Amino acid sequence: MLRLFLDANVLFSAAHSPSGRAAALLRLARAGHCRLVTSRHAIEEAARNLGAKAPDRAGELAAVLGAVETAAEAAPKVVSWAAASGLPECDAPVLAAAVTARADLLVTGDRRHFGRLFGERVGGVEVATLRDALARVLEAAERSRAP
Repeated sequence: MLRLFLDANVLFSAAHSPSGRAAALLRLARAGHCRLVTSRHAIEEAARNLGAKAPDRAGELAAVLGAVETAAEAAPKVVSWAAASGLPECDAPVLAAAVTARADLLVTGDRRHFGRLFGERVGGVEVATLRDALARVLEAAERSRAP
């Protein structure tokens, strides 16, 4: 079963748009087709952004987190390694936590900082768009139903 690490923008999207792709990923996780994980760092960023941009949806984050495991934060040396890969200080902890959590995919919509890494495996974790992650989970679910 695929283990997906969700960046803050995916958490934000799931809370902000219950009919969007991020919410579909949550439904697939609740149905047992994948496992979702994130970090306290990503949760705090998602909560801040929801509070600033969509305060009426801020309470929905708790419901989203009901389907997501919170992983331990990465050690400082792993964060330093992630920063050395060219990520800004605010995003290095995300990659480091995904690697520490042994995720299969780091799911992010951050094209500005992670875009050059989409489709690449970094520290054992493939960086993927939400669209690509959803397609992978659906493909895996379909394969598991095939005789």
